Amino acid sequence: MTRLAICKQAIATNTKFFTKRSFSSSGLEANSSKYYDIVIAGGGMIGCSLACTLGANQKLSNKRILLLESSKNKQYIPSEKYSNRVVSINPGNKKLLDNIGAWKHIESNKYATVKRLQVMDAISDTSITFGEETSSKDISYIVENDLLIHAVKTEMEQAKNVEVQYNQRIKSYNLPKESGEMAKICLEDGSEYTCDLLVGCDGQNSQVRKAMGVNYLNWKYDNVGIVATLKFNEEIDNCIAWQRLLPTGPIALLPLTSNMSSLVWSTTIAHSQQLMKLSDEQFVQAVNEGLWKVYERYGIVDQLVKSFDSFLRAANIPADVCRRYPPKIQSLEEGSRASFPLGFGHATNYISKGVALVGDAAHRVHPLAGQGVNLGFGDVQCLNKVLGEAHYVGCSLGNVFCLKDYESERQKYNVKMMIAVEGLYRLYRTDSTPVVIVRSLGLQATDVLFPIKNMIIEEAST
Repeated sequence: MTRLAICKQAIATNTKFFTKRSFSSSGLEANSSKYYDIVIAGGGMIGCSLACTLGANQKLSNKRILLLESSKNKQYIPSEKYSNRVVSINPGNKKLLDNIGAWKHIESNKYATVKRLQVMDAISDTSITFGEETSSKDISYIVENDLLIHAVKTEMEQAKNVEVQYNQRIKSYNLPKESGEMAKICLEDGSEYTCDLLVGCDGQNSQVRKAMGVNYLNWKYDNVGIVATLKFNEEIDNCIAWQRLLPTGPIALLPLTSNMSSLVWSTTIAHSQQLMKLSDEQFVQAVNEGLWKVYERYGIVDQLVKSFDSFLRAANIPADVCRRYPPKIQSLEEGSRASFPLGFGHATNYISKGVALVGDAAHRVHPLAGQGVNLGFGDVQCLNKVLGEAHYVGCSLGNVFCLKDYESERQKYNVKMMIAVEGLYRLYRTDSTPVVIVRSLGLQATDVLFPIKNMIIEEAST
């Protein structure tokens, strides 16, 4: 029996878990303008998407939702020039954006489709390819951060039960200690709000998470991410995302147009400082070197790779021979180079009484697999479903018993994905000969085992 079924049974028998409340913990009536059913702290990409998704949920159409954002309401201005901050959206989350009406705004503007992902080990001559350029299945979609937020906000503003307040800084939270209490949010301007459910979408330094007092496992990598917009010396059918695993960290090209790609380069702190000081011409040269440089090879690794390849061919399971290589970079979009710190983080609990964490407030992962924002969108979809079902059977939106379904489902998926990404990061951060042998042969084997490859794609696409 599911938790929601138990909730429904409990309500039917008038158990103590669910008592109808007419007043908040601060004495305000539930129909007061200071009361909202759901308050979302943080109006970034995930916060706005959650507000929009909840606003479009017919089961929650009578629920009042407030989104509090600390920054000003920035107007999106379309430009032919690409931003240096983009995200890779998987097909499952593209469907979410389509369902809430946001994708049409992206589609009418600009985005790129990734049909094929090619990952290459710089130390050995091994690689793995996901997807086909001629396939009807897409691997992911590259969208500018600002455009995605604009698309979601445009639809969010149409939701009748969603209110947004910008430039609102939160002073403190008073979270429920007992069942039946409400969360209280105090703003720096003196305003106070109460709600059945407070959702923290306030990023990696989440104040909501800190107020919950949950354990947060986190560390900083000795790597820095560098982003830029790059131009090729020719036009190509640019539907491939390339990633080369260097000894210092992965370098990746994400398609934008027929002659432009977005760079995401994870490298050491010292190297990143050097790269940021280079002229544009020198930086382009460094990128090309990162994509093409021949690193010192290990004879035993090459020998084992060739032997394993011969074995695969003898067994009539040859590796993918349709390997493509990235084009040469010609120039850098002026002013597009930037850097940002990288880190790992995971909250041991995503929920407590009347509170839930979503997106980076709950988890943070290395960008090498492009899963950070997709994990956040997965949280949005799951919480939306859980809250809709909870309200349908008569549960309070902030009841921890119902919220457990959200926490259980998302931690089961997120932890598995985060361990996989962290494992890949650690595996390719060493040039130890035994490790290089294991990962090279593993990459070769995975490349020819199509059921495993398809399973990986399906897992990353949901």
